[in-house]
Amino acid sequence: MSQSEVARIREQIALEYQSAQFVFNVFTENAKHEFLNQRNENLANHFEELQKHLSPEDAMKILIEESKSN
Repeated sequence: MSQSEVARIREQIALEYQSAQFVFNVFTENAKHEFLNQRNENLANHFEELQKHLSPEDAMKILIEESKSN
């Protein structure tokens, strides 16, 4: 397992969650929906990437941890 690759993906997940929080203060309702859909797609892609380096359970733990920290 590549620790640096997992750390990079984890940082990307954190940024997706931060972006999702930002949208509630700035965007119109329609833009919010589109923006959040894109964030969800990105998170799904990051989850798939993590599974190349970790078990599905460990990958899910990272997603959950990052969602709680943001």
